[in-house]
Amino acid sequence: MTTKQDCRGHFRERRQQQISLGSAIYRQVLTMVQRSPLRPGYLGLYWPLSSEVDLRPIRAITPNAVALPVADGSGGLQYRRWGDTPLQADGCSIPAPTDAPALRADQLSLLLVPALAIDHSGIRLGYGGGYYDRLRADPLWAAVPAWVVLPSACISSEPLPRDAWDVPFTGWITEHGPGQPS
Repeated sequence: MTTKQDCRGHFRERRQQQISLGSAIYRQVLTMVQRSPLRPGYLGLYWPLSSEVDLRPIRAITPNAVALPVADGSGGLQYRRWGDTPLQADGCSIPAPTDAPALRADQLSLLLVPALAIDHSGIRLGYGGGYYDRLRADPLWAAVPAWVVLPSACISSEPLPRDAWDVPFTGWITEHGPGQPS
C-alpha cells in the first residue's frame, strides 16, 4: 500500500470488521478521560460516522464543557461549544454546533479524533478531506493533546503515507487502552 487511497480502502475494511469492539474502546477512552488530569478547557469530541466509536455519552459525565468540530466543506475546521441548542449540518453534512462561536486552540484541553488508521510514529489516516490535518498544521493546534480513537487492528505496523502538513498525534486509544508513538 503506497498511496493514501490504497490505505483508506484497506483500513476502512479492517475497522468495519472490528465494529463489535466499539463499547470496549469507549470504556478505555472513558477511563483515560476520568483518570487523566485534563487541563482546564473544552473536551473536543466528534460526531460518529458509520463504524466510528460513539463518544457522545462522555458529554454527560465529564466535568469539562464539550466541543464538536465544525467543517466548512472546503477544508476548514473549527471547534465550537456543544451547548443546548440543536445541532445543524455543517459543510460536510455532519451534526455540529454551527451557531456557536469558534474556539481558540488554548481553550481546548484535549481532542479525541476518529481515524481509519494510525502508524507507530503517530501519523493518522483519515477519510481524505484533510480537515484535522489542516487544523493541526497550525502550531497552536498541534500543541493541544490529540488522541486518535480506533480499534487496535487499525494500527499500522508500516509507516503510513505522509504529506508535509501531517502532524503526529499524541497517541491512540484502542480496546487495549492508550498507546503512544515510539
